[in-house]
Amino acid sequence: MVRTIPSLHRAITHCSACPRLVEWRERVAAERTKRFAEETYWGRPVPGFGDPKARLLLVGLAPAAHGANRTGRMFTGDESGRWLYRALHKAGLASAPVSHSRKDGMELKDCYITAACRCAPPQNKPLPEELQACRPFLLQELTLLTEVRIVIGLGKIGFDTAFDAVRSLGWTALRSRPRFSHGAVHPLSDRITLLGTYHPSQQNTFTGTLTEPMFDAVFRTALRLL
Repeated sequence: MVRTIPSLHRAITHCSACPRLVEWRERVAAERTKRFAEETYWGRPVPGFGDPKARLLLVGLAPAAHGANRTGRMFTGDESGRWLYRALHKAGLASAPVSHSRKDGMELKDCYITAACRCAPPQNKPLPEELQACRPFLLQELTLLTEVRIVIGLGKIGFDTAFDAVRSLGWTALRSRPRFSHGAVHPLSDRITLLGTYHPSQQNTFTGTLTEPMFDAVFRTALRLL
């Protein structure tokens, strides 16, 4: 069990527990894509990012192959990140509306971003056993982020993973997962409230399943609860 956020980040970036994910993330980093052909990809597990005193925790799915797997920072360098950081900036939780790289000066206030799976998975679909292998990292984050009061699950997998972690830590008396829906608000205990939102993936944002006003409303709810 690590004792600090920086030491947890180091442990995450050196993880090689899932052979399928190791092979995929490294292959993507070596082959790259045409528009990023001149860049050096991160190609490793991606640690969490944000304020260690955060009261708001966001749990996403996994790094995108040419997003966080390239940049090395959660939701940085892809379309989903453009939606997320724009919303966080509007809510006063991010220092800028756009995040390009680990060195762009982005800072989060009262907010921390993590994911159910720390490596980019093929077709953006981690296997159940890969999610299970990653769970100890989230449990350690929740233990170290002692001020967290609101958890937002970005998509159903992020939502379910967040609940399972809170239940594993004994922080809720609920035995069954709450039902995921966009805008859902589920008090898990006197300390933790779980919110749900559709993931800001292109599949959702390009089709209108998730709109900017819908996404912004989730963060307004979180701030009101805080």
